[in-house]
Amino acid sequence: MNIDWMQLENEAAVASPALLVYADRVEENLRRMIAIAGSPGRLRPHIKTHKLGPIVALQVRLGITKCKCATIAEAELAAQAGATDVLLAMQLVGPNVPRWVALNRAFPSVVFSTLVDDPRALALYQEAAVAAGITLELLVDLDVGFQRSGIAPGAQARALYRALASAPGLRAGGLHAYDGHLQQPDRAERAQAADAGFAPVRALHAELLREGLPVPRLVCGGTPTFPIHALRPDVECSPGTCVLWDAGYHTKIPDLDFLNAAVLLTRVISRPGVNRICLDLGHKAVASEMPHPRVIFPALPEAKPVVHSEEHLVLETPRASEFPVGSVIYGIPWHICPTTALHDKVQIVRHGLVAEQWPVTARARQLNF
Repeated sequence: MNIDWMQLENEAAVASPALLVYADRVEENLRRMIAIAGSPGRLRPHIKTHKLGPIVALQVRLGITKCKCATIAEAELAAQAGATDVLLAMQLVGPNVPRWVALNRAFPSVVFSTLVDDPRALALYQEAAVAAGITLELLVDLDVGFQRSGIAPGAQARALYRALASAPGLRAGGLHAYDGHLQQPDRAERAQAADAGFAPVRALHAELLREGLPVPRLVCGGTPTFPIHALRPDVECSPGTCVLWDAGYHTKIPDLDFLNAAVLLTRVISRPGVNRICLDLGHKAVASEMPHPRVIFPALPEAKPVVHSEEHLVLETPRASEFPVGSVIYGIPWHICPTTALHDKVQIVRHGLVAEQWPVTARARQLNF
């Protein structure tokens, strides 16, 4: 792997650990996403990957005015950054429902929508919308095999959609189906599984249309199935990770050609014994919800993680002597989305230099609403 592009000319001025974002690579990834989708209007990128207003603004400049998000804070950030159509891919309950109403009222020019998969939740949305005198747009969330949330695309989903379409204060916004469990390395196998999962969605869609119900949009897939759903002309695609890319999908989904645009800068802070170096890259700086490798070090491909704690990562390598205390090492996170959420700001790299810092605004659970 060519790693020259990672090297900073002003690395001595960058405190570690730091998350670097390479601006030109982000833009190139967005252009590749548009090429796969066929047009920017077919894209609804998930912003949980980066949580950065300037990237949303860049997407808007490239014609990508829709986005998907996971929290009310992310939805507010998207609206502030210029997105005009924001889907919150989470069924809201409890105090989050009035928060959502308040956000809708604060940005009347933005089309907000969210998900529903349960009659009780539908009633909560309706009650809140009628009380506020507004209309809330909802998509029925379909479970196509992930078994995380959603409702099977069958009779119950059809009944729920009918109820949504006729409920005062609510507007039927379409169907949502996320197949994030499909990560087969072989594209043909992944496509076959995605097609099988989409078939009942298509059938439900056709049934709803025959009943004369409005189904304005189908929002389907994540990053691994993005190029497969992109072949369906009436589907909005919602990939997320490919904006920044990471080592996990680079390894597991080899047919997707995106550039690593997010890199961790860390330093050797100790050399605890023979063949070991300790980095300042603990759980608080890189996502640790999965087994190792949690970060890939291109300059040390043979290194083995042996201790990982809140502030420290110890690597075992026969090349330890080549890295004295204070040495800078660059690493690519295995999972970028939760890694971004660990940093309050990212360092923006242009032409080999950290040029500015961007706050990771939507890592917060709440902004103004």
